[in-house]
Amino acid sequence: MLRSFSFLAGTLLLAAAPVVAGTPEGEAKLAEALEGRIAGEPVDCINLRTVRSSEVIKDTAIIYKSGATLYVNRPAAGAESLDKWDVLVTRTLSSRLCDVDVVYLRDRGTNMQTGFVLLGDFVPYRRVD
Repeated sequence: MLRSFSFLAGTLLLAAAPVVAGTPEGEAKLAEALEGRIAGEPVDCINLRTVRSSEVIKDTAIIYKSGATLYVNRPAAGAESLDKWDVLVTRTLSSRLCDVDVVYLRDRGTNMQTGFVLLGDFVPYRRVD
């Protein structure tokens, strides 16, 4: 029980850590993907049923595409593990992906786990009219 509590406490501390900017290359790629869009108010969860695809920005963020909206998630911890060649594996108990969820990263070729990220808030970006 003490081990479970220690893991939970460590996870909560990591989740409360400030979000750190990614690499300069990752930030440039993210800026390119968001060009012509403005940020909305962050949300805690997104509906997975409306997500059509996702894109990993190396060492920086995950972009979830939902209709005309791009939701950017800058992980609270583990962003340095993000690689565009990894497969995102998420286990949720509902049809929503939330800022308390963990995303596991697996190598496409070997199917071995390469890391994980603790999600942060989802920032919606919409096109400017």
